[in-house]
Amino acid sequence: MEWKDVNLQWNETDYGGVKDLRIPPYKIWKPDVLMYNSADEGFDGTYQTKVVVSSNGNCLYIPPGIFKSTCKIDITWFPFDDQRCKMKFGSWTYSGWQLDLQLQSEDGGDLSDFIKNGEWDLIGCPGKRNAIYYKCCPEPYVDVTFEIVIRRRTLYYFCNLILPCVLIASMAVLGFTLPPDCGEKLSLEITILLSLTLFLNMVSATTPATSESVPLIGTYFNCIMFMVASSVVSTVLILNYHHRSAETHEMSPLVKSLFLQWLPWVLRLHRPGEKITRKTIMMSNKMRELELKVRQELTAPLFTIRLSLELPFGQCPLEERSSKSLLANVLDIDDDFRAHTLPHTHTTNTNNTAGYIRVPHGGHSVDDSHLVHTCMSSCTRELNLILKEIRVITDKMRKDDEDGEVANDWKFAAMVVDRLCLIIFTFFTITATVAVLLSAPHIIVP
Repeated sequence: MEWKDVNLQWNETDYGGVKDLRIPPYKIWKPDVLMYNSADEGFDGTYQTKVVVSSNGNCLYIPPGIFKSTCKIDITWFPFDDQRCKMKFGSWTYSGWQLDLQLQSEDGGDLSDFIKNGEWDLIGCPGKRNAIYYKCCPEPYVDVTFEIVIRRRTLYYFCNLILPCVLIASMAVLGFTLPPDCGEKLSLEITILLSLTLFLNMVSATTPATSESVPLIGTYFNCIMFMVASSVVSTVLILNYHHRSAETHEMSPLVKSLFLQWLPWVLRLHRPGEKITRKTIMMSNKMRELELKVRQELTAPLFTIRLSLELPFGQCPLEERSSKSLLANVLDIDDDFRAHTLPHTHTTNTNNTAGYIRVPHGGHSVDDSHLVHTCMSSCTRELNLILKEIRVITDKMRKDDEDGEVANDWKFAAMVVDRLCLIIFTFFTITATVAVLLSAPHIIVP
């Protein structure tokens, strides 16, 4: 601070060539310039040094001090934020007509002796002279305001908060590539959620406590945490679908059409040996409708193909079947044996065209017929027992096959949901990260 006092002028030749003097500030007049927005306990944080007075009346007063001012912090773009703090200096008692403050330079303060800080970078310190008129007084009140512009260095936060958060989020996405049978799918997602909670606590500890705005990195962490929490819920749904069976759940037609046909077609998922296309989906739906219509209209099988074979004497009659169903063969055999037990065992036709038992001519034909009837009755009982056992086995095999198909459908639906979540959460993570980085005023300040 420099001013001119005409009462402190002298002729150097009259005083032995003395050009300047050092005088304590309390012995001469000096402007009562103070910082209006001071936050110091003593209000004035300067040390009272001596005033250098020149022979022409110029007074130079440069007191050292630590200035503490009130400053509103905006953490909207934290940690990519710039802060602007104002320091307002003016006379406490003199008006602008009595004390006129002027800036020596429009650039503001001298930054040549500034020592770099590891957290902040000083962008500038411009100054501005203001003349304020109040309604009560006609004279202006002059002040000089310096605006300190500082920018936060983001390298520390980028390496210690943002980059680990992106890596953890990518691990949450890669968790959808794990098979549900591995047993660690849900544990991985919960561990990632706990890790993000720890990082969010670190962010809360580094940001100022304010409710005026939400920091950018806090918004990003909340989005990633929401994504990870949703992945936990999705993983529970996937595991639920994967472990469903025909005994506990029945797949509705809507779920079957959505998760077994359309979504696999959109996501390009195929079962081994089966390619899902739009044409196959439409044909499958038409076949299903036709099958339901046929089941409603028909109450009996369409046809049964049987081939009768002639067997030697003493053996039970059996037929060869071309049907691929074991149950159909069992039912055909049962029908044949019921037909053979009809009362035509006394027939003695040697051509064997009307009956199934060949009885020789001669004596003891009645005894032979009785013996044959007894043999047939015994064989029929045994074969009926065998047929019952075969029915049980075939029913069990058919039920196991149907249950296996239903379980495989649920597993395939779980795989479809897994792939869908992988695509959705990957897109969400990339979009959130890119949006945060692009919306920031600057990304990396080393």
